[in-house]
Amino acid sequence: MRICVKRRAFTLVELLVVIAIIGILIALLLPAVQAAREAARRSRCTNNLKQLGLALHNYHDVYKAFVYRAGGTVGDNVDRRGSNWYQRSGFPSLLPFVEQGAMWDQIKAGDANTAPEGPEGSYRWGPWDNAPDVARCPSDTRLPALSTETRGLHNYAFSVGDQVGGLYSDQTVRGIFGYREGTRMADITDGTSNTVMMSERLKASYSERAAGLREIEHVLGSAVNISGLSSAPGTCLTMSDGKYFNQGIDIWGFFGQRWHCGAAVSVGFNTVLPPNAPTCAELGRWWGVPALVAPPASRHPGGANVVLADGSVRFISETIDTGDLTVAQPESGPSRYGVWGALGSKAGGESIGEF
Repeated sequence: MRICVKRRAFTLVELLVVIAIIGILIALLLPAVQAAREAARRSRCTNNLKQLGLALHNYHDVYKAFVYRAGGTVGDNVDRRGSNWYQRSGFPSLLPFVEQGAMWDQIKAGDANTAPEGPEGSYRWGPWDNAPDVARCPSDTRLPALSTETRGLHNYAFSVGDQVGGLYSDQTVRGIFGYREGTRMADITDGTSNTVMMSERLKASYSERAAGLREIEHVLGSAVNISGLSSAPGTCLTMSDGKYFNQGIDIWGFFGQRWHCGAAVSVGFNTVLPPNAPTCAELGRWWGVPALVAPPASRHPGGANVVLADGSVRFISETIDTGDLTVAQPESGPSRYGVWGALGSKAGGESIGEF
């Protein structure tokens, strides 16, 4: 007698239920995976800032002052091709202190193939346009992979303090990093634990012309000029319309494109508007804009990391107190831009406390 065995199988409904459960589990796990990946990227960004802070301290130990934001060499009035016209940023000078001594030696030697070429590179920039990994933050997901065209890109900036105007040629600024002059530790009378040295910033885009509120990109070309920025930096908030402007500046002035160029729009930030707020400038050439408001920017939720003059790294919230943004900051005295402004000034005489 033949016995029929009834085989059990999944029904279509059961299969769909299993697929739905798997989809739900993936949806629940994906944010956690993304958060873990961002935590790792943020940790690397923080470590980069710590390395840069340590490099600045080691540089100070050797030269008795911090490096300038912009400086370098200049030739005679007849032929300046052998110089960099005092436009070199302080980043290359830090190379020996971030285990990149060989790169620094190459920069100092110049380029023998394009004479005349002075020490520390020329205005041609090319022979040493190569930012090390420590200058790049992996959280900036729009930062392209290293290549011949992108090797000079970076994500970190020098603090000019709570100063908006005069950044082109002021040798002494309210922050730590000015033009052709280094700040000594003794000049930071507000205390090294109360003064910001560097921050992270997002690289501006070459090609994109507009960006939404959370994209933190610069807008090129079509934006109206913001005049009177030094007198009322808060104007940037009212004029930006949720966009991130770099007013009237040609494309080479955008932040993060050339790590070796010392212009404030290229390697600087100020402590006026809070982290992730708009970037604005008065109409002018990228090097010599009359006024600039350039806060830190990151893709970390809620703020951005900075390194203080004592070498510690702190996370600054987007909600930090910025005081009265409708007034100008005097050349001396306490900052008018709240706790954030006080953190930028090196000798404002402010009492900050917890932040």
